[in-house]
Amino acid sequence: MNPRPWSLAFLVLPVLLRAQPAFTIEGRFDAFTTDELGNVYALQGDELVLYDTKGRTWLRNSLKTFGRISAIDAFYSLKPMVFAREQGQMAVLDNTLAVQGSVINLPRSGFPQVVLVCMSVQNCFWLYDQREQALLRVDAQLRSLANTGRLDQLLGFTPEPSSMQEHDSRLYVNDSLRGILVFDLFGTYLRTIPISGVRHYEVRNGAITYLDGKGAWRYDLMSFAIEPIPIGHAIGQVRDLRMERGSIYLLLDDRIVVHLLGEAER
Repeated sequence: MNPRPWSLAFLVLPVLLRAQPAFTIEGRFDAFTTDELGNVYALQGDELVLYDTKGRTWLRNSLKTFGRISAIDAFYSLKPMVFAREQGQMAVLDNTLAVQGSVINLPRSGFPQVVLVCMSVQNCFWLYDQREQALLRVDAQLRSLANTGRLDQLLGFTPEPSSMQEHDSRLYVNDSLRGILVFDLFGTYLRTIPISGVRHYEVRNGAITYLDGKGAWRYDLMSFAIEPIPIGHAIGQVRDLRMERGSIYLLLDDRIVVHLLGEAER
């Protein structure tokens, strides 16, 4: 069997997908995400709105006392996690978008410099501690489960993580200069995926869908091949993207556009 050279990671394959109009959610949203069911969670100021798979408003809830939300993670469908970086607060919401349990204040719990948070399996969390330059996996009571130790010592350079997410027992940490760093649930560093300049990304079904300054792309985690994704909009107009259940979700300045994706004619 011939070894697969790393250079294949940079091949751009022929387009296999084409976008077809589906529906639009009108509004000026600060951020959004989706879950594996295809529901949309859209943030307008301090209000979080949930839309169903047809783009119909389902629920909304104001989180005025929580602080400015900097991240939404819908790792568990209908139980999103929200994080307010400036206040160092995070909370898990229930299926009515109300806070489940109580708001977790990270500085008061001994984590004063956490700047990134995402959900993990078994109702756990990943934290990035900027002061310690370490990734921490903790349970719901913030008890330590894994700690990478200082990433600069582990990797030989000082990373600048901008976002992270877990999928299939792997943590994917985006450093727009170096690439996407991959760790297992024990905090063991596995590899760096050589795609740089990533603005937003999502890991699903054996691939990373991502935006950079040139377009939207799909990186296959097995073959290392990269193929372009047709989005029907100038890349400068697209602020974020997600891909769920055969649809692509695009965040624009004044709306969220959802397209169905089908195989191109051969």
